[in-house]
Amino acid sequence: MDWVTEIFQSISFTEIGKVFSSLFVVIDIIGAIPIIINLKQSGQKIEPFKTVLFSALILIAFLFFGELVLSFLGVTRESFAAGGAIILFLLAVEMIFGVEIFRNDAPGGSSTLVPLVFPLIAGAASFTTLLTFTSTAAMINIVIATLLNMVVVYFVLKNINWVERFFGQGGVYVLRKFFGAILIAISVNIFIENISRIVAGT
Repeated sequence: MDWVTEIFQSISFTEIGKVFSSLFVVIDIIGAIPIIINLKQSGQKIEPFKTVLFSALILIAFLFFGELVLSFLGVTRESFAAGGAIILFLLAVEMIFGVEIFRNDAPGGSSTLVPLVFPLIAGAASFTTLLTFTSTAAMINIVIATLLNMVVVYFVLKNINWVERFFGQGGVYVLRKFFGAILIAISVNIFIENISRIVAGT
């Protein structure tokens, strides 16, 4: 059972905190509250458990097999991480300045799968964030951070009306700006770290 001991020894609350905060900002479940409420008001059914289950399965599957796809395409982890950092930076700019950089043009359908699971929770930004951290954090820490985010998502979906009243429109606005600033700092750090590895390897 040495592998079990090795896994537990790899657990780092610092790494979990970094991945959790970045993924939380990217998923932006608080900022998605108006979208979720609009779906409910339009008569679409919100299923918190199914939404979280599908999202977790998709995110973790991509976490483990996404790198195989990159290898097939001939893209290194460091290059993807640096590119992902740029995407995270642009997301942060979008959050802080209120500009639309990434247009939500996903096709319509079930409110559970579209748009809740994809692209709101398990979208391109979430995939990028997970694979970006595979170059700096242990896999177990990324999985734990992902599951913790799913707990938060479930709580918000289950108590959507209460959450909206608690934060209010002003609170949601402030949270988006605050986490946007944090995301900029994280993305710059990831970009510099991976560019340095690419340069050192040449």
